[in-house]
Amino acid sequence: MLSLGGSNKMVRFMTRFIHALPALLGAVVLLALPGCSTKRPVLYPNHQIASTGPELVNDEVDRCIQSAKDYDLGERRPERVAERTVERGTVGAAAGAAGGAVWGNPGRGAATGAAAGAAAGFVRGVFRSRDPDPLHKRYVEICLRNEGYQVIGWK
Repeated sequence: MLSLGGSNKMVRFMTRFIHALPALLGAVVLLALPGCSTKRPVLYPNHQIASTGPELVNDEVDRCIQSAKDYDLGERRPERVAERTVERGTVGAAAGAAGGAVWGNPGRGAATGAAAGAAAGFVRGVFRSRDPDPLHKRYVEICLRNEGYQVIGWK
């Protein structure tokens, strides 16, 4: 077996990191959520907006968004976050096991890789969950176009 100077310190560090991971993820999510509102359509400032007024425009945008939700387009935001977490955890476990095999402990490497991969997948999924589902976006855009508005993007 390969002898690595200071490897026990690294093992202790990684063990502590893995045990602290749930608390770290919770803190990241709690800090990130206030800034993670769902994106909304940005409208081109055409005659319809000028003649309607900002309050009514916002009401119509809200109505189109709610209509898309009510239509049940199969938006799967929580499921997508879970899928990405599992995918990245699996990739991390495989990479960690390979690295662990080189250093003499594939089990610990797999556990470390799985924890790191799952953490990365979860955090990325939470941040990307702000993006509306493509079908949801298209539905809202068509609804707003039918009302005389032009969507130029989402923000």
